[in-house]
Amino acid sequence: MSEALEQYTKHIRFERKFSEHTVREYTSDIKLFIGFLNETNNNKEPLSVTSKDVRGWLLSLLEKKESKTTIHRRISSLKSFYKYHIICGHIKKNPAQNILLPKKQKQLPSFLEESQVDALSLSELPTEDFSEMRKNTIISLLYLTGIRRAELINLKINDIDRDRKYISVLGKRNKQRNIPIPDWFMQYLDCYIRLRRKTHGNENDYLFVTDKGKPLYPKFVYLLVRNTLDNVTTMTKRSPHTLRHTFATHMLNAGADLNAIRELLGHSSLAATQIYAHNNFEKLKKAHKQAHPRN
Repeated sequence: MSEALEQYTKHIRFERKFSEHTVREYTSDIKLFIGFLNETNNNKEPLSVTSKDVRGWLLSLLEKKESKTTIHRRISSLKSFYKYHIICGHIKKNPAQNILLPKKQKQLPSFLEESQVDALSLSELPTEDFSEMRKNTIISLLYLTGIRRAELINLKINDIDRDRKYISVLGKRNKQRNIPIPDWFMQYLDCYIRLRRKTHGNENDYLFVTDKGKPLYPKFVYLLVRNTLDNVTTMTKRSPHTLRHTFATHMLNAGADLNAIRELLGHSSLAATQIYAHNNFEKLKKAHKQAHPRN
């Protein structure tokens, strides 16, 4: 790893406190760019590049037929990298700043229909099978609160306020938010925690643990959700984020205010939440087209 990249990685990990997933993605993107420089510019130092070098990399990404979304993220990583080094005084201009990017096609979030959520039987009676109970609790919590996978993994038992019936979540940029949970699920959580302690004791205070009593990891949660959703949908995207999209969409359909949904999701701006309003509008257009006598 180059010294410039190592400094930046420490900055986003320890000072900006980005998630490990984000740190890995940003670092990987910048390593790819440095690899491109090594192949085409005789090991040119990343802090001495020009906009021409960045445009050359962009063209190579397009030639490899990388998706527009991936290309946007890679250039965004590069912009962040150079912005940091400008602040540090190592360079004066950001060579990635004014790069013209291919227009992204806006993709609407995939979500489950309410009938599909019903088919998951989330409110079934608790069981003494720890793996089954853990699965039901995770799926329910993701759908009922819309929290991110990383937020779920980091939840501690003490993050649950039983009296006021909410969970306290530490989101991106270390921002904390409280999300209410229904009475029936509070009772379900109590049953799960009793079984979790009975099965794995108090070695750590993570709410969710593996069969060996260790904290969960991203792939564990992804496969658990994907395998569960396989039973109710044939959608291509079946991930923890699908349940986050489903939470937001169902809240909006039920009449929740967009700003309230933004706060529950932990979005820093309303722009990120407005995609769900667009999703709802597209659904209305479809219903109108199917039902209106002149269509």
